[in-house]
Order: sequence, then C-alpha cells, then structure tokens
Amino acid sequence: MEAFSGYLGYFLTNGPLWAWIVGSVFALLTIGYWGSALIVWALAGLVLFIGFGAPVQAIIVYAVVIAIFLIKPIRTILVSNFVMGIMKKLGVIPQISPTEKAALAAGVVWIEKDLFSGSPNFESILAEPYAKLTAEEQAFVDGPVETLSKLCDPWKIWRNRDVPADVWNYIKDNGFLGMIIPKEYGGLGFSAMAHSEVVMKIASRSLPVSITIMVPNSLGPAELLIHYGTEKQKNHWLPRLAKGDEVPCFGLTEPTAGSDAGSITASGVVFRGADGQLQIKINWNKRWITLAGISTVIGLAFRLRDPENLLGKGEDVGITCALIPSNTPGVVIGRRHDPLTIPFHNCPTQGQDVVVSLEDAVVGGATGCGSGWTMLMECLAAGRGISLPAQATGGAKLAYRTASSHALVRKQFGVSIGKFEGVEEPLARIGATTYAMDAMRRFTLGALDKGVKPGVVTAMVKYQATEMGRKVVNDAMDIMGGAGISLGHRNLIAEGYVATPIGITVEGANIMTRTLIIFGQGALRCHPFAFDEVTAIEENDVKKFDIAFWGHIGHVVRNMCRSILLSLTRGYLTSTPSGVHPKIKIHYRRLNWASATFAILADIAMGSLGGQLKMKEKITGRFADIFSNMYMSMCVLRRFQEEGQREEDLPYVQFFLKYSMTEIQKGFDGLFDNLKIPGLRWFFKGVLGAWSRINSIGSQATDGWSHLIAASMMKAGEQRDRMTVGIYWMGEKSHGMDKVTAASTTNDQTARLENAFVIVTKAEAAEKKIRSAIKAGSIPKKKGKASWDDALARKIISDEEYRLLSEADKVRYDAILVDDFSEKEYHEKI
Repeated sequence: MEAFSGYLGYFLTNGPLWAWIVGSVFALLTIGYWGSALIVWALAGLVLFIGFGAPVQAIIVYAVVIAIFLIKPIRTILVSNFVMGIMKKLGVIPQISPTEKAALAAGVVWIEKDLFSGSPNFESILAEPYAKLTAEEQAFVDGPVETLSKLCDPWKIWRNRDVPADVWNYIKDNGFLGMIIPKEYGGLGFSAMAHSEVVMKIASRSLPVSITIMVPNSLGPAELLIHYGTEKQKNHWLPRLAKGDEVPCFGLTEPTAGSDAGSITASGVVFRGADGQLQIKINWNKRWITLAGISTVIGLAFRLRDPENLLGKGEDVGITCALIPSNTPGVVIGRRHDPLTIPFHNCPTQGQDVVVSLEDAVVGGATGCGSGWTMLMECLAAGRGISLPAQATGGAKLAYRTASSHALVRKQFGVSIGKFEGVEEPLARIGATTYAMDAMRRFTLGALDKGVKPGVVTAMVKYQATEMGRKVVNDAMDIMGGAGISLGHRNLIAEGYVATPIGITVEGANIMTRTLIIFGQGALRCHPFAFDEVTAIEENDVKKFDIAFWGHIGHVVRNMCRSILLSLTRGYLTSTPSGVHPKIKIHYRRLNWASATFAILADIAMGSLGGQLKMKEKITGRFADIFSNMYMSMCVLRRFQEEGQREEDLPYVQFFLKYSMTEIQKGFDGLFDNLKIPGLRWFFKGVLGAWSRINSIGSQATDGWSHLIAASMMKAGEQRDRMTVGIYWMGEKSHGMDKVTAASTTNDQTARLENAFVIVTKAEAAEKKIRSAIKAGSIPKKKGKASWDDALARKIISDEEYRLLSEADKVRYDAILVDDFSEKEYHEKI
C-alpha cells in the first residue's frame, strides 16, 4: 500500500495535475460505460483517495460507507428504507390509476426495452423473426383477395355511398369476416401477417371495403371470445361470425369517452330475474361504432354495478364487456355518421333498459365481470399493430406506384416531370417513407406472430404509420396536381387523401397516442426499474424497492457515462453487428448514441418532474418522437438485412435513416430547451443544448440519395415491383406489353397507368437517339412528330421505334386525362 501510495504520489507531485484529473475522469467514465458493479467503483474510489493523498481517517470513513452499500441487508435498513420514505413524502412517484395499471400490465415489452435501456443489443434484435405468409395464406391473397379487389369499383362505391351486394356476399362467402377465428370454429385461422396483407391489398383498392373487413377482425366480439369467452359462447358465436351469418361491431367510444375510454358512462346493473338467474339491465349511448347500423351482435363495454353484491365483488364491479344481439328489445341501431364522405358504416347506437342474461352475455361469464378493461387493453396491444398500419401502408404503396407512373408519363417542357428536381424531392420522400412503413409493419408483425403483444410498440406503429401515410398522400397530391384533385374513375389517390384523418383519429387519436402512450406508458413499461420502484412503494415493500432503486441508480450512472463518451466519439466507441453493410455501420453507431442519450434524459425527466411528467405532454411528446424514430430506424435496418442488403436499396435506407436521425436530433433540441430542471436549466439549455447542436446526431440526406430513389421509382423492373408488392395493381408482375395493353381495355386506371409506364419506358431509347441527333446538329430542333419524321428519314430511328414513339404519345395522353361529367352525370349517382 505504501509503495502504491508513493508511486501515485510521485506522479501527482511531478506530473501535471490536469493530466491526472483528466485521466481519472476518463477512467471513471470507462468504468461506468461498461456498467461495472459497485465493487469496481469502490476499488476505483479507493485508488483515487490514495492517489490524491487522502488522510487515513478519510479512507476509513470511505470504507465504512462503501461497506454499508455493499452489504445488502444493512443498505436496505439504513438507506433504502429512508429513501423510500422521502420519496413517498415528496410525491416523486406518480399516482397510477387502476385503468392505467391495466394498460401497463397489458401486453409485454419487446425490443423497445433495449432501445429504452441505453445499450441496445443489435445482434439479438436482428435475430428477431420477420413476418412471412404460409403457402395457404399466400394462395388466399393471390386468389380470393385478388378477386375481391377486382369486384370493387372504388369510384362507384364512393359515388353510390354503399358497398354493393355482390361485394358483401363475396366477403361473407369467402371467410373474410373470420380471418382471425380458429379453424376449429370455421374460421380461416390466419396469422397477423396474413390479416395485415389482406387489409393492405384491399385498402389499395377500396377503403370502405377494407374497413368493413378489418373491423370484425380487429377489436371486437371474435377477438374477445377467442381469448376470454366461455366454451358455450365460443361454440355459439364463433362459427356464425366466421360464416358471416352474424355481423359484429364493438361499442366503446361515447360522446364523453373517446381517447379516455376509461371514462365510459354506459352502465349495467346486476339483478336476479324471476327465474332466479342473474341478469343485467344496460343503458348506453355510443358513437363512431363501425358496422353498428347493420350489426347483428354488438360487443359492448360498460361499467357494471352490483348493488346487492350478488357476484361477491362489491357494488362497483368495474368495466365489463358483453355481447348483445342487436334485435334485443331496447337496442337502437339504424342511423349512421358520415365520416368525410367515405361510405363505410360508422354509426351511433343506444340501449334503453336492455336486459340480458349475465352468464350468456358477459364475455367469460360471471368470471369476466369487471375484467373488461384488461381484456380491451390486451386486445388493443396487438390490434393497433395490424389493421391501421396495413391500411396506411397499402395507401402509401399505391401512392408510390401512382405518383411514380404519373411522374414518368406526364411531360412538361418536353421532359418527364419526375426528372425535375422539384418533383424528385417529394417523389423520393414517398419512396423512402413507403420503404420504412413496410419495414415497420413487417417487423412488428413478426413479434405478434410469435405471440408477443408489445403495447408500446404497436402504439408507435399505429401513430407513425398513419402520420407517415398522411405525408405520403400529401406529396402524391402535389406531384399529381390536377390529376389528383379531379374525382372519378381515373383518380386513384383522392379517396385516401380524404380518408387520411379517419385512421389518425380512430383507435386513440394520434395526439393522445403520442403524448400519453408511447412515452407516458413506455417510461414505466420499458424502463428496467421504474415500474418496480412504483409498485414497491405502493406495496410498501422495502426489499423490492432496494433492488429496483439501486439498480436504477446504476442504470443512470451507466447511461450518463455512455452518453458522454458516445457523444465525444460520435458513436465510434461502439461496436456494430457482424456482417452488416459497411455503409450502414454508421447508423448502428448513431442509434446506440441516441439510445444512451435518450435513456439518461428520460431518467432526468422522470426524476425531476416525478408525477407531474405525464401532464407535461410537450415534453413526453418529444420523448415519444425520439423513441419511435429509434424503433423505425431499427425496423429499416432489420428489413435491409432480411432482404439481403441489396445495393440498389441503399438510397432508400440511407435517406430514411438520415431523416429519422434528424427527427431524433430535433427531439433532443426541444428537450434541452424545455426541460426545466431546478437550478440547472441554464446548464441544459446553454451548455448541453449548444453542444448538442454543434455535435448533431443527424443531418438531412443529400440530394444525391433523393435523385437515386426517384430514378429507381421511375424504372420498370424487380425493385419497383418489390417496393410495392402486395397491393392491387394490374400488370404489376409483368412488363410484357401484350398483357398490360390488354389489361388497359378494362378501364382500370392501374392498368392504364402501367400500360403507359411500360410503353413510355420502351420509347425512351428512341427519344434519347433523337435528342442526341438534335444536339449533334444531324436534324433540326422540332417538336413531337416532326422530329420523329426527320429522325426516321435520316435512319436515326427505325420503323419499329417510330411506331413505338407514336404509341407512347397516344397512351401518354390517355393516361394523364381526368374524368369529366355532364351536368346530369355530375348531380346523379353514376
């Protein structure tokens, strides 16, 4: 010890003090970076005490203090018990209502916990399954789903404000309403991936039809019965639902209970009937209930009261789910809302003193009474990640295909408009965003199909997919111009543009999803220690609190050290997964850096704001943006790996990851500017905020990437087809002119655009020859047919090329036309 002390003393005496201090700080940061155990910190502290020549008395005191912290029973009694009492008195821990507890308990955590941790394990994340269809499911998509799509005439459905009978009959006869129902009950027993693929394809053809199909397969009677119903209920209802003999709806939202579904006022009272059996008298007033007006069975969420305690659960039993036949006396249906002119059945429904058998009606029978909120939260934890993301992705792929076709076919100033940089920009955003949406959809479905229900992740996916869909369709409308705003058979994207706010509103308004669920619930659900701390304090369990609290302290120290070192090295201190593309490694490093910074800021916000944090929605919204962009980045990286790290896909990957990191940086900037830490706001805003902006984690993609994306979108071939696979598009798998030309005679705009796209692409070689000849002075500069005549006369192009140019000119003109109507047609249903 004396020799060691003398050795350190020599360097302290003869070496520069600043070097010793810097070296000590770096050593401590390194210890923290690796998440070293307390004993390592204790030894490091002892070295510093000795090295700086601390007196023996101080070293003894230090040793005693360290011993207290190292010996768990002593620490629990002397320290943890005191800390827990202080936290109770100060109200640091947020109060969690029963409904919030049920939401937190619903589902499980998945890879989001790694991103929240500050130290994600990319090797294990990349090993997570990627969703795929079975042969049976693919056959259904290629057969009945394709047939149903062809049956739909989206313009007539919109104009007539109704889904026609032949479409309805085909839906029922082919099991579309029972996709999630197990085969033993007559359903299709499909995976989440198949469910998503069906909705995505039909959504690219007709939104009202896709909504009609997706609602019975989402939160509703079938989903509840499968997981919670009695055998008698399953045997009675599921076969009927699978065949379409019963049309279900689910009544949750009310005039005063939208995003705050826990505040529902629908009520039921338990009583014993004349026959001695338990019955319930229910009253409700629901709105925005899809299919309610044509339903035969209503799934209903209501508050159940039991004044006589007949169930033995007290008077206030809690939220309960029940199935009510629509023809039950007192049920009122038949009216409907008009959701932005999109003609699906979205309706109000009321119930006036509706009496039903408790055992038959309540999902799960008497044991299910009071368990409705848990049922709903667990089902929503999965459902949010399927239907609406599928619908949004289908719309984005349709916009990709439509806008890119239009951008190539339509010319201005003699050039395809897609070759103007002003059009390239939104076109590239459409391409990269669609790539990311499908990546997020597929990766999340992989988790759902392996039985994981990650509620925070599915909230991210629902929120981001619908918001990204809104951006994509806006960009598509800008590119399409007049063709986008003129309604009729030829307009493929107007319906999606009009309907966009619907998906953003349902299953929880996006504003609330962003501010309350993604981070509000994620902070407790995904944090490795916070939820255990909260429950330990509520249960007054000091031993449990000791483990959670000191684990939390170690977590904070590790992430602070990681954040500092990764910021100083711009992420290069981290390793990257083996086998990843060299140009992608930087994104893994940046994502690791972002995760560490996010984790320490989350802990600072939770520690300083405590129970007030959930009311600071601007703060939680910024955290949600960072969190969800980290998840989307991981989804894109996973897709790139899954699809073989194709070089041609690099522009899409680079563009989106650059965008996503820029969004993350915006979130960090907002947090540094607005986190009001008592006594330290100047440090956060003036020092850390300034450093964050100087040492930015992200920057926008260069114009070169957007050029490459736009060019690939306007090039026929495997990549373009792969980027839009799974939607309804005639001719999408073949570029043979005969097939596509024949398809164009069906008056299907997808076939018309594809036909024009293929022929215009083939004619480009001849156009290039003519431009080169004009530039070389071989022929005079003329417009259109006159220049073709000169080029043919001088044998610059062949007879076949001349014919191809003429055909291209004809189909180009036809493809860019918009619908027009006589006054009579305009005012009538056609």
